[in-house]
Amino acid sequence: MSKEFAIGSKVRVVAIPPYVKTADPMPMLRPPDVIHLGEEGIVIDRRPGGYWGIRFAKGAFLLDSQYIESTDTPSIAPESDQE
Repeated sequence: MSKEFAIGSKVRVVAIPPYVKTADPMPMLRPPDVIHLGEEGIVIDRRPGGYWGIRFAKGAFLLDSQYIESTDTPSIAPESDQE
């Protein structure tokens, strides 16, 4: 089962795919070195086939959910020690 991400959420690359597909209207294959392990991007859309459009510093690319993880953490209210 693939992971779900909210549009606009931040994600981090956790594995490098064998190639990277651009998120252009006419996608093109690029070598995997256009993105780096640990690089962060923003989810811009969901595409068919389990792909996510992600905007990185060098452009927008399509990645499968197995190559990314969310970096957004749910906000937790700090616990108060006052009684």
